[in-house]
Amino acid sequence: MIFVNRTDLRGLAATMLLVVVACLSAPARSEVALTPHEASYKVKISVVGGKLRTRLAATEDGYAATHVIEPTGMSRLLARGSIAEMSEFTSSEAGIIPTAYQSNDSLSRDKTQADIRFDWDSGEATGTVDGEALQTALEGLFHDRVSIQYQLMHDLLNDTPSDQYRMFEVDKQRTVNIRSIGTRQVSVPAGNYEAIGIQHQAAGSSRVTTLWCVEALDYLPVIIEQHRKGKLRVQAKLQSYTPDAVTTPGRNSKSKY
Repeated sequence: MIFVNRTDLRGLAATMLLVVVACLSAPARSEVALTPHEASYKVKISVVGGKLRTRLAATEDGYAATHVIEPTGMSRLLARGSIAEMSEFTSSEAGIIPTAYQSNDSLSRDKTQADIRFDWDSGEATGTVDGEALQTALEGLFHDRVSIQYQLMHDLLNDTPSDQYRMFEVDKQRTVNIRSIGTRQVSVPAGNYEAIGIQHQAAGSSRVTTLWCVEALDYLPVIIEQHRKGKLRVQAKLQSYTPDAVTTPGRNSKSKY
């Protein structure tokens, strides 16, 4: 069996997510809310093909988001298992505040399991990682690998995108720098769109991730590309997008980019 590089796989499940903490100053106008939805992507990671399925659902306290990536077709002979990640978070004019994160990785070599809770009053993250207890201080607001995507979407919807976000990962807390690379027309299996390119890279990292986000879909990424040392390692393209028609909010904002 061929093992897929954990950095690439978790990088993709994190790519959706790759941009962190918003400006905490509240916008002058009413918050534009995220739209609950389901989406699926066709994925290629090195020689392995797969599918990424995402779901954003409304809850009594905010939202629950689930991202699942798994190999498809003949790639299941090379790589078996899946990576399932879930995040719960609240949403306000201040942005997205994660409250819980879970991960079950049976696909990559390390096969990591994590269950984390964020206590912002005490400034601590607690839980378990591979059965071992975890307790770590949170120096400021961080986002997990799933909620970070929705923080970026929230910021773009509300004209408050930042050029720097902070991401919480089980083994590290890091700052990610982002920049806009302009707009262009893109074609994916789900359709043709005008998209804005958001690129991010952690300091000292050779990995550059580009998200092509579409305003008509609440700035959902329709193309995700990850380059390492100048070579394309991961690409995902949107195949389908289904909003929750009952709770779809009106759109009245424009990105500042």
